[in-house]
Amino acid sequence: MTGLSVIQPGIFSLPQDSGRFGQHAVGLTTGGPLDSNAFRWANRLCGNAPEATAIEVTIGGLVLESTVQTCIALTGADIPLTINKKPAALWQSHAINPGDRIELGFATAGSRGYLAVAGGFHIDPIFNSASTVPREALGGLTQDGTALQTGQLLPCETVKDSRNCQAVPRHLVPDYGNNSALLRVVLGYQQEAFSNLQKQLFFTSQYVVTESSDRMGYRLKGSKITPSIEGILSEGICLGAIQMPADGQPIVLLNDRQTIGGYPKLGSVLSLDIGKLAQLMPGGTVRFEAISVEQAHNFLALDQHQFLNASLERSPERKVKTSLERKIKSIKP
Repeated sequence: MTGLSVIQPGIFSLPQDSGRFGQHAVGLTTGGPLDSNAFRWANRLCGNAPEATAIEVTIGGLVLESTVQTCIALTGADIPLTINKKPAALWQSHAINPGDRIELGFATAGSRGYLAVAGGFHIDPIFNSASTVPREALGGLTQDGTALQTGQLLPCETVKDSRNCQAVPRHLVPDYGNNSALLRVVLGYQQEAFSNLQKQLFFTSQYVVTESSDRMGYRLKGSKITPSIEGILSEGICLGAIQMPADGQPIVLLNDRQTIGGYPKLGSVLSLDIGKLAQLMPGGTVRFEAISVEQAHNFLALDQHQFLNASLERSPERKVKTSLERKIKSIKP
């Protein structure tokens, strides 16, 4: 079997495909990449289907050695990438040969990177997905929700078409350097449980990402929001749902969320903005903006149109600047 050998697994590296859908009835959550935008660009750079399995790397530290000829791409957070000790650009595909060593440093901006390989990593699905959900002990290489471990092999195929020089257009590469995000929110039917004053307080306040944040949900700290009801009958929970527990501190539920819950929910964060939130480190700041259902549909359609119609660049000299480099350039006289 050929593939990429795990020399060092990094802090928290998880195989993820597009997610495990249609399984809520048996209590299984969706999983999948927290930053779907970075995930789909990584796969596109490698010529893959949008749902192909890639590796979600939290913070960094992953080291791999190839036993196959292929190509890779790393997108997402500003994580230094080297191939055989030579710096390699992010948001660009690179040719890989047997014996090549791929090393990821530690993020300087953002928190999650996505490493894709041509053809995707060949990981057996369970409940129709290879996505790793540690909370449910499901998916991944060992199908028990375990993160990557030293000595494992990530299977992938030989691809002679290196696709070297393909890069995401510069204007479409996100800047994670501010550690802040404005999140668009569609209000839900339970908004009636929140007074106009409470809603105004929520949408005019700044919240801080706490250390109690993970793939299940981001716990925020800021203005206390108090609904008129203490709880509801447990019901299904969608991606991005904004729960208000008893302490009044919002929780934005993410990919590994529970499938049902009984806290009042003000609304849901637009799916396009989930990646912005998931890239924030503890201490990052969040603000919210209300949008209509019609606006949400338009944003989703425009994003899909832009992605499908964007042309990849082919300059071999193309380099993606880090957030630090962008900041230095912005303050030059």
